[in-house]
Amino acid sequence: MSKVYNSFAKAVSDIRDGSTIIVGGFGLCGIPEKSIEALRESGVKDLTIASNNCGTDDQGLGILLANKQIKKMIASYVGENKIFEKQFLSGELEVELSPQGTLAERIRSGGAGIPGFYTATGVGTPIAEGKETKEFNGKTYLLEEGIVGDFALVKAWKADTLGNLVYRKTARNFNPLAAMAGKITIAEVEEIVEAGELKPEEIDTPGVYVQRVLLGTDYAKPIERLTVRKA
Repeated sequence: MSKVYNSFAKAVSDIRDGSTIIVGGFGLCGIPEKSIEALRESGVKDLTIASNNCGTDDQGLGILLANKQIKKMIASYVGENKIFEKQFLSGELEVELSPQGTLAERIRSGGAGIPGFYTATGVGTPIAEGKETKEFNGKTYLLEEGIVGDFALVKAWKADTLGNLVYRKTARNFNPLAAMAGKITIAEVEEIVEAGELKPEEIDTPGVYVQRVLLGTDYAKPIERLTVRKA
């Protein structure tokens, strides 16, 4: 049965106030631009978002922040967004900072059905406050919980009608992890082919993890911080 949707608005229509959403991307690379825009238009609010970062003031997840739709952000890096800073300092936005590798493993674990794991990262820092610790072979580790989203929004390069996904180069980043960890995963892609056209060895995310596929066009693909070589 085809998983292809023709409308981004319809694909996100059952995302309700208070939902937890895992979003793929790294900076502005490989972000699900069209799904995020559809969320903004839907007006859904009080969202908990787990993603590597929160975009910029006017790109990516930053447009949801500007629209005051995000209640809590779980991220590893937040340094490119002045709106984020303002909302956090004013108490409007709850923030849970997680080291990048830990965040990746929390999402992967959630997708694998693992409720928690121990890691040495963060021991002896504010990250450890309020968390269970345990010693293994004389070394202290923190218990970190896996993350499962009510929904996951991901961006891939190519998909077939059954939801099998192929990512392209660095735009892969957090997307395969996010795709695994959503109860309902919405994938936007730049090309859709018929079932059977993708070779098994080129599939990065099996369609069993993906419930909805959409074809996106006219991607901006912005650069978070443009740097050019000095003459």
